[in-house]
Amino acid sequence: MTDSTISIDNATENEPPDTLKAFGAVHKAFRKRAGYTQEEYAPLVQYQPSTVASIEQGRRFPHRRFVDRAEEVLDAFGVLKGVYKHAGREKGLASWFRPWAELEEQAISLYTYENRLVPGLLQTEGYARTLFRDRVPVLTDSQIEAQIAARLERQSLLRERPNTAFSFIVEEYILTRGTGGTEVTRGLIDSILEVTEQRNVELQLLPMTLQAHAGLDGPIRLLETPENEWFGYSEGQRSGQFIADPKSISVLHARYAKLRSQALPPDDSRSLLKRMRGAL
Repeated sequence: MTDSTISIDNATENEPPDTLKAFGAVHKAFRKRAGYTQEEYAPLVQYQPSTVASIEQGRRFPHRRFVDRAEEVLDAFGVLKGVYKHAGREKGLASWFRPWAELEEQAISLYTYENRLVPGLLQTEGYARTLFRDRVPVLTDSQIEAQIAARLERQSLLRERPNTAFSFIVEEYILTRGTGGTEVTRGLIDSILEVTEQRNVELQLLPMTLQAHAGLDGPIRLLETPENEWFGYSEGQRSGQFIADPKSISVLHARYAKLRSQALPPDDSRSLLKRMRGAL
């Protein structure tokens, strides 16, 4: 599943990786040592109690900012940071995910082209629930809820980083497919229209009338760090690849730039979305 926090890499998601369980157990021990319940502790690190619970159960990969805040609040002597360095290095959490997730939180530019489904940062709960519900192998109810919570939490990037430039290029047919039914599609379009009212969030649709374009080789993800370095990743059926090679990044940049010229302008894309919404 694209955009998932835990990537399947010839493994299953039925059990959290042992390293994530270890981090969760250590964190729980420090929290209890400090005398906090999860409800008391969550506001101190600026996360929800449900997120703290998921991390302590090893079901959610902790963001770097969570670890930094936890270290400060719990006075953990650097232990949490030490355990975090080893979290997710085993089968079940792709090696490229940790550096990408950390870079994504600090990025000043994020570019996403999708030809399969709506990018995770733009998905609604209803849309995401449909994707996880129909997943193969089948997920349990608790796994679905954990995946949805992680996806919605990741969307805080759109709210918390007003100086980050978010660019999305999405195939028109993805939105006309009707994934989840009419009500889900209405909610999805409404949400995208609301999000793209922000000056730093731009969406362009690739119309179905295009016979060919620069993105036919598949999705493109690129980000720029505060140091003006560029990275990307590519995700397949059961694996993902972190991309740092300058030559590969250059090719992806050229393709993304071409896609921007081939897609509808942002204002025209919003107008098309509104017509789609009115036709439902």
